[in-house]
Amino acid sequence: MPWTVMPTFESYAQAREAFSWDLPDEFNPAVDFLRKHEDTSRTALRYETPDGGLETYSFDDLDDRSDRLAAALADFGVDAGDRVGVVVPQKPQNPITHLANWKLGAVSVPLTVLFGRDALQYRLADSEATAVVVDPDVRETVEEIRGECPALEHVIELGTTDAVSGEAHAFEDLLESYEPGIDVYDATPETPTAIMYTSGSTGPPKGVRHSHALWLGRAAAAYNYFDRGLEPGETTVWTPADWAWGAALGGTLFAAWHHGCTVVGWPRDGFDPEDAYDLMARHDVTKAFMPPTALRMLTAVDDPEAQYDLSLETFASAGEPLTSEVVDWVEETFADVAINEFYGQTELNLVVGNSSWYETRPGSMGKPLPGYEVRVLDPETREPLGRGEIGELAVTSDDRRVFFDEYWKLPEKTANKRTEDGWFLTGDLVERDDDGYLWFHSRTDDVILTSGYRVGPMEVEEAILHHSDAEQAGVVGVPDETRGEAIKAYVQPATDDYDPDTLREEIRDLVRDRLAEYEYPQHVAFVDELPTTTTGKIQRRSLRERE
Repeated sequence: MPWTVMPTFESYAQAREAFSWDLPDEFNPAVDFLRKHEDTSRTALRYETPDGGLETYSFDDLDDRSDRLAAALADFGVDAGDRVGVVVPQKPQNPITHLANWKLGAVSVPLTVLFGRDALQYRLADSEATAVVVDPDVRETVEEIRGECPALEHVIELGTTDAVSGEAHAFEDLLESYEPGIDVYDATPETPTAIMYTSGSTGPPKGVRHSHALWLGRAAAAYNYFDRGLEPGETTVWTPADWAWGAALGGTLFAAWHHGCTVVGWPRDGFDPEDAYDLMARHDVTKAFMPPTALRMLTAVDDPEAQYDLSLETFASAGEPLTSEVVDWVEETFADVAINEFYGQTELNLVVGNSSWYETRPGSMGKPLPGYEVRVLDPETREPLGRGEIGELAVTSDDRRVFFDEYWKLPEKTANKRTEDGWFLTGDLVERDDDGYLWFHSRTDDVILTSGYRVGPMEVEEAILHHSDAEQAGVVGVPDETRGEAIKAYVQPATDDYDPDTLREEIRDLVRDRLAEYEYPQHVAFVDELPTTTTGKIQRRSLRERE
């Protein structure tokens, strides 16, 4: 199968039967995304600046700029296999850095500007990043933690020399100082491409190392959940989600460029539904990846088709279960807009989804996408369960390379992700009905799904305990109409002499500063004593049962 053009099938059944990964022998995503298109002078990115300006970049422009940055990184000593952090929001410098990395054979570490000092320090140190490209908003934080990241030699800040202080290199000046024309690294689908961090219920976040095959898996999935409508020169794609996250970076931005489509970049601190509609109208957005939280916020605007000149064809959504109310709202509000939920993991690509190939069943994750097989396993015995029984979702593919390679420096956890007969475990409890639709029930662990983010409760608990007035903390997810789940912290104070309102706000601010804006507890309850096991571990299940 040629990877310059995705195959077309007449039906889901035909696609399931005929699709094969058949990955190319040679593959560098920088070449695939930028150079294979018939007309590389077409617009690849339309970027609305925070002050309302508009910048446009063709595939040629991005190729030129990523060449220049690659030359600068090479001059700094960045080599194949080295890790380079990317802490940049929805700005052109974000993908330009990834593309430059891959032209050198370097490995990208996507990170969000929402991270606080502890979250950034851990990931940069754990990945042993030798260089990092940062937005001005996080420059001070990176400088603060730089001494705690032994491998970090170079910090590159967006802007020019007159706006960049200290020991950081100025991004724009580097592009001016170097020439395009770098020899692109001879890569294959097996070449390491990125380390993405995912939160678990125990221990610190795990680095998930992928190879270049990741991007082909994401592009194939997007072709399905965007209803096979990713047409070069005709389709415009946008998501409000941070480009640090897999579904936004690989399943939206780079999937669109694989297919030769235009992407809109629009960095914003928050999400305003009226602004979002206005943006989609201004840019004739046809395909939008919208996390469920964003979709729920869009419902607050009355009759959007009457108020805005929209060109929308498809909403795709993932990150948390999509409620039937949102699916019904899309069908009732828009004359001809599809809503397709899809499902995946940082480790296991995007493997289940809905599309116009078959009827959408509100509340269902959909069916396995072409190229994947699924099973529902007994969580204890790992034996397959029948239709209608609840068990752990397991996934396999006819090409293992579209899944992750390893948990970075964690061989035991890597081995535990897979069953003895080769099925990859998701940690999600699901049910498969008689027609093959999958229905999400819950996690097998304590991971919290909030506003499309996965939050490990242990990280939040540890951050809370940095407060001198917090003796113990237990963190769980609780139902929330907007976020899906909200974070609730049960805190055992270290003393009886405290003001609840003051301590509550101090705990929230502390978590925001140390971890991320989306990881702070929306609810904080103070208790005399927390339930623990005989070994002293917090019993989160007992806390959830209080709700």
